Parts: sequence; C-alpha cells; structure tokens
Amino acid sequence: MLHKWIINNLTEKEELCKNELSQKLRISPALCTLLVQRGITTMEEANNFFFPKLKEIHDPFLLNDMDKAVKRLNTALSKREKILVYGDYDVDGTTAVALVYKFLQQYTSNIDFYIPDRNDEGYGVSYKGIDFAADNSFSLIIVLDCGIKAIEKVSYAKEKGIDIIICDHHTPDETLPDAVAVLDPKRTDSTYPYGHLSGCGVGFKLMQAFAINNEIPMKELYSLLDLLAVSIASDIVPITGENRILMQHGLKTLNSNPSLGLKAIIDVCDLKGKEITTSDIVFKIGPRINASGRMSSGKEAVELLVAKDYVSAKEKSDLIDNYNKTRKDLDKQATDEAHREILKLKTLGEKSSIVVYNQEWNKGVIGIVASRLSEQYFKPAVVLTLSNGMATGSARSIAGFDLYKAIDSCRDLLENFGGHIYAAGLTLKLENVKEFKERFEDYVSKNITEEQKIPQIDIDTELSLSEITDSFFDKLGKFAPYGPENTKPIFVTYNVIDANGCKLVGQDQKHLKLDVCTADNRNFRCSGIAFNVENPQKCIEHIKSKRPFNICYTLEENNFNGKKSIQLMVKDIQLI
Repeated sequence: MLHKWIINNLTEKEELCKNELSQKLRISPALCTLLVQRGITTMEEANNFFFPKLKEIHDPFLLNDMDKAVKRLNTALSKREKILVYGDYDVDGTTAVALVYKFLQQYTSNIDFYIPDRNDEGYGVSYKGIDFAADNSFSLIIVLDCGIKAIEKVSYAKEKGIDIIICDHHTPDETLPDAVAVLDPKRTDSTYPYGHLSGCGVGFKLMQAFAINNEIPMKELYSLLDLLAVSIASDIVPITGENRILMQHGLKTLNSNPSLGLKAIIDVCDLKGKEITTSDIVFKIGPRINASGRMSSGKEAVELLVAKDYVSAKEKSDLIDNYNKTRKDLDKQATDEAHREILKLKTLGEKSSIVVYNQEWNKGVIGIVASRLSEQYFKPAVVLTLSNGMATGSARSIAGFDLYKAIDSCRDLLENFGGHIYAAGLTLKLENVKEFKERFEDYVSKNITEEQKIPQIDIDTELSLSEITDSFFDKLGKFAPYGPENTKPIFVTYNVIDANGCKLVGQDQKHLKLDVCTADNRNFRCSGIAFNVENPQKCIEHIKSKRPFNICYTLEENNFNGKKSIQLMVKDIQLI
C-alpha cells in the first residue's frame, strides 16, 4: 500500500439525507453519498448541480469597487482614451487578457495589451510596463491576474497620469493599492459570495458588469467562456459554485465553437474530434499556452488566443508547441539535477521541507520542478534560480498545508512574494537564501501535522462491483467537470479476487492488468489497470493465489477498437 486510505464516512444526519435524496431522485445511494459530501442536500440543489445554469452566476456588482471600475471604463470609452490590458504571463493571465481585450475591442479601437517578460520584468505590474503605457499615451490600464500588492507601481502610474483597475484573485496585504478600483474576491472586506474565482474569472466579472451597465446582450460575453474554462482548469481553482457553472458552459463552448486560437491548439494537441475534458486542458492545452511565457514571451500566447484567422493561429500554435517541447527537456534536466542534489542531503529524512537553489535552472520551469518535488517527497518545496542578480523561485505545497503562511513568516527576508495556500512565487537577495532555507524549514516543521506528512487517498464511498453499470456510469458523469473540491470520485471495493485475468504488463512489468470479481458474486467481473505497482511481483503472487485484496479506484471509459467499456483506474491496492 502506497497511501493511507481515508474513508469519508457520512454522519448519521447525512445518512438520513442521503437516503431521502435517493428516494426522491431515484438514483443509487452511492451517488447520493457523493452529493451529500459536496454539500448538496435538497432536490433543488441537486438539480442545480446536475444542470448548472448561467443565470445562477452572481451579480458582478457584489464585488467591491465594481461600480467604480465600470464608471471609469465607460468614461475611457466615451472619451476615446487609450486602454491597455495588462496581465500575467501564465495561462490564467494570458486567457484573462485575451478575454477582456477581445470583448472590449468590439467597442473601441484604442486598445492594446501588454504581457511582462518573465526574465526581464518578473511577475506582476512592472515599472517597464507602466513606462510603456506612459510613452504610448495610455491613460487607463486594466490589470489582470496580478496587481493586488503593486502599491508602489500604482502610485508610480498615478504620477504619470495613468489610472489602474486591478482584477486579481490572490491574497492581498492589509493595505490595498490606491487604484481606481480593486476587484478581488479575497479582499478582507469582500462582499462577494464566492471567493475562488480565477484571475480570468475576475476579468470576466468586470466585463459582465460592463455589459449589464451598457445593456449589451450577455451572449456576446458568453461566447468567450472557452477562454475562461481554460483559465479555471489550468489555475487549479475549486470547481465549485460559480466556477463550476462557468467551467461547464465553457467546456461546451470549447467543444462546440472554440475561438480560432484555441481551435489551433486543440488541433496541435491531437484533440480534434474528441470530447475535451478538464484533464485535457490541464495536461495538454494549458501547458502549451504556459510554455510561451516560460520559454519566450507570454505576448505570443495572447496573439494566438485573439487570432482572427486560422492560418496565423495555426502558425502560432505550432511555434508554441515547439516551446512546449523545449520546456519539457529543460524541465526534465532541472528535475533530475534537483533530485541528485536532494539525495545528497544526509538529513533529508529529518527535514519537513525542501528548498533547492541552482543559478543555471531556467526560470520558466522552476514552478513545474517544485510541483514534481513536492509530489515525490511529499513535502512543501521551494525551487530557486538566479534572475537579474536575485534568487527568484516558485513554491508548491502538499494537501492541507498553508504554504503562503510559511513564506509570509519569512517576509522580512524577501523582496517580493505572492500566491495562495498551495502555490506561491518569491524573490530574495542571494545572501538571504541560506537564512530563508533555515527559517522556512523551522516554520514548516513547527506547523505541519503528522497527518499532513503521510500521503493519503481520500475515498468517497464503498461500491460493490455489481453497482458498476452503464446507467450508474452515465449518472456519475454528471458530477463533472472535476477539479479541486469536486474531485473525481474515488471508490473502494473490499475483498476482490482474481477472476483469472490478472497479470503484470508493460515493458518493465510494473503495471497490473486486473480482471476481478468478489467471492460472493463471481458472475460479475470488472477489468481495470493499476500503474507503477509497489513490489509488483509480490502483488501478483498474492493475487494469483486467489487470496482477497482491497482496491480503491476511479471509473473511466475505455475505448478500444471502437468498443466502449467501463474500466477501473486503480489508485492503490491493499493485500490482505
């Protein structure tokens, strides 16, 4: 067994609620368990969950300062002021810029966009970007997916006669920038009912408010939901509430009528003609958009996303695909080097965190490397490299541990930092790296719990193999789109045995093909696959001896030679 299994059992009250829902909805109790675990306890809530409607998204004017933002935008448009749409170089930032730029471009030609250079300017609002705006007579900057801590930069812009509207979703400090409007659902004084919008989501809310104020048909804005879906999936924000509604409708647009830029990426990812899912965005579409900002310029990603003809979009998507291939090579090289450095540490087992620095690593891949390290060693990880004479880095956390607070505890050593509970970026002087390592480790070791140190699998509910029918699988599909706080359900089945089809597969014989049944119902069989099994030889010997074992898994559709079947994607095995 690789993980600790945590069964999310219902309380007595929740059990009653589950049974009542099962009777009213006439669906499996197991599915109703999943509903109750997601806080859905009434017929109306279940209906809204299974059939999310755009009319249920929140009034954008509930966001603090939204009235100020719309008023300033209207003034800029009526006076034909030049507007600059400014955003971060990652997927969330570039999709946000593309969405706002494309929507406003219908109402003004005095508009352009700006993406800072990762290496030259770094994260967030830059002095260079403000100088660009001033030199080119822009009087309003709409900042997306950054800016919540840009107090000095906003003041600098004001000195140059430039107003700024901030659309961010990161955690603010106590003092907000003195901008015309600061739109951020994470403001401490926020009156907005949903706190987990992506950066692109906040930009969308600004455009929604602008459309409402100017009586623009909402369908014109909804046509851009494909960009928002890519943002939500890629930025790993919760797929709950408003995000889930926007995500589901965005996926519909992405599959039925994507923008030319996204269509070109879909084609280069070999997803043409396939039903695009959240996973396709996370593992195929998103990384390619990200690669532009990592390897070259995020501006190229925006140029692709706002392309007006397929030929130029295809050229740009091919270029970005090549960036992604280069990114993969650099990512692997840096990850391998980081592993070697970590394994040299004699005290690795005693450490609660990982902080590594190498001045040769490419700044564009350190976030990916941090993710890989935190996943492999199951510790909060910070990866630093050299950029413009400073140590700059990315940090990633493990389930349940607040990384932002850990970095915040070292703020006196930092020149700049920002992020949220599971991911953050930071910059510090080289001479502070050693002390940062020590202080960060000290905070983590004192605040991480023993439970957080153990990799675990959260299991939703027990399922018998006989419950896995086509009807059950179809209804389970309505729980999508999946993501944080609405993860793909994980089931457990106890005491399964070999139905004479289990065997090791793969070139290295580390994967296990399963063909199982239960001792009390040998007529009902299920097939599945378990990748990278721990001690595969011991495992197959146990199974072939017809001894029982437990499995936890998700359910997937397997399409082989045009024949569809339900397959168990086994996450872990307990030998009994």
